[in-house]
Amino acid sequence: MDVAQFDFDLPEERIALRPASPRDSARMLVVRADGSITHGLVCDLPGYLRSGDILVANDTKVIAARLRGHRRPREGLPGDGPKLELLLHRRLDEARYRVFARPARKLEPGDALALGKTLRARVLARGEAGEFEIGFETQGAALDAAIAREGETPLPPYIAGRRAADGRDVLDYQTVFAQHEGSVAVPTAGLHFTPALLARLQAMGVARQTVTLHVGAGTFLPVSVSNTAEHKMHSEWAEISQPSADAINAARDTGGRIVAVGTTSLRTLESASDGSGRLHGWSGETDIFITPGYQFKTAEVLLTNFHLPRSTLFMLVSAFSGTETMKRAYAEAIAERYRFYSYGDACLLFRPPA
Repeated sequence: MDVAQFDFDLPEERIALRPASPRDSARMLVVRADGSITHGLVCDLPGYLRSGDILVANDTKVIAARLRGHRRPREGLPGDGPKLELLLHRRLDEARYRVFARPARKLEPGDALALGKTLRARVLARGEAGEFEIGFETQGAALDAAIAREGETPLPPYIAGRRAADGRDVLDYQTVFAQHEGSVAVPTAGLHFTPALLARLQAMGVARQTVTLHVGAGTFLPVSVSNTAEHKMHSEWAEISQPSADAINAARDTGGRIVAVGTTSLRTLESASDGSGRLHGWSGETDIFITPGYQFKTAEVLLTNFHLPRSTLFMLVSAFSGTETMKRAYAEAIAERYRFYSYGDACLLFRPPA
C-alpha cells in the first residue's frame, strides 16, 4: 500500500505538551461500527461499555531511559570527549543494552562512556541509523537502580523538542497499570485511566486483565519507504499469561467484548491468538505489522490516542475502523481542536463487522 494514503496535516499547536487533569477528563472521539462519529470524555467510557465486557491493558512500566554524559578520553587524546545523549531502547542481558546515540558520528566500538555521575559503559558494536550496543560496568538490579537515579523520563521527540522533561513527567508519563519495567515509551491509551474510573467500570461488571508489551523507541521511527510492503517493523517483547488468556476467552464465550486499551495491547492479543481468535498463554518477540486488509481476531473495541501521520499506528487504526473513516475522524478531531499524541485526547473505536 502507498504510505501517502496515511498522511495528513496536523497544526503544531494541536500537539499536547501536558496531559489532561484529571486524566479521565480528556476528550474522547467515538467512532461507531457504522462510521458515525460522536464526542464525549474519557470519564464517559462506562456509558459505551456493558456488563460482561473485558478491558485489556498493557502493564509495562517506563524506565528513565534517556541518559546524558560524554565519551571518555580516547588514548592519545587530551580531555573528555564530546557530550552525548543516549536513549536505551532494548535490554539484551543483565549488563547490555541497545541504544540510540546523539551525535552517533562521535562514537566507535571500544569507546568508554561516562553517563550521569556514576554510570560507566563501553561501546561494544555499531548498528544502523544511530544504534549501538553498549555494555555497562554495573549489572542486574544495581544497574536498574543506577538508571533510575541517573536517567530522565524519555519524552517522545515531539514533546522533548519543545520542552525538557521535569518532575511532573515522572508521574505523568506512567499509567495506573504500570508494573513491569521495560518500556522506553508509555502505552499512551492507559494514561487516561484513574482509580475512580476503573472502580466505576468494575462496579458495572466490566472485568479487567493485563498483558505486557515493552514499548521500544521504534514506535517513533517514521515509515521511510513509499510502500508498506517494504517497511520492516522493530520487534518488541510481549507476554500474556495463561490465566489472563483463559479469563479473556471466558468473557468472550459468554458474550462479552474485548476492549483493548491501546495499540500495544491489541498487538499483543493478535500475536497471542490462534486462527479462530482463541487466546493462549504466550511470550516472545512480536513484529506484527497491521495495515488495512488485516482480519482482526480478538478485540471488538479499541481505546487509543491520536497518532502521527504516516505512522504504523495510524495504519493500525485505519485497519481497525477503515482508512476513509479514520481520515474523516482525524479531520474532525483537528477541526474540533482535539489534543494529539502521547499526552493528548482519546479515540474509542468500535470495529465494523468483517
